[in-house]
Amino acid sequence: MADNARAKRLADLIREVVAQKLQRGIKDPRLGSHVTITDTRVTGDLREATVFYTVYGDDEERKAAAAGLESAKGILRSEVGRAAGVKFTPTLTFVADALPDTARTIEDLLDKARQSDQKVREAATGATHAAGADPYKKPAEDTDTDGDATE
Repeated sequence: MADNARAKRLADLIREVVAQKLQRGIKDPRLGSHVTITDTRVTGDLREATVFYTVYGDDEERKAAAAGLESAKGILRSEVGRAAGVKFTPTLTFVADALPDTARTIEDLLDKARQSDQKVREAATGATHAAGADPYKKPAEDTDTDGDATE
């Protein structure tokens, strides 16, 4: 079993090789400049690699890019094997990254929170405290030695 540092180095190398090959070496129109490799993970035994990608465009372009990556899998794997120089070249699995959808969901939730905060701010405008400006009890200002307040 390989150590985690070696798996990380191999994952980084796979990400770079696949990205460069997609940009320069593959002439498939489905894999134009709108495909971005976001992350790569390699199993501990260095046998399988999962490549995460995003596609700039609509659902139709995402489906076309997934089909293009599936058809170019063999070429990309051979390029990875040539660059890595390892005994066994890992099999590549392409997975659409959920990062853009997650970011969009977080932005929507933050917008809802901002709107809610604005409503609270508007409701609090001109409001006064229920117990006056300073609702806390204060100790007597002047006390005698026996604890009675002087008048």
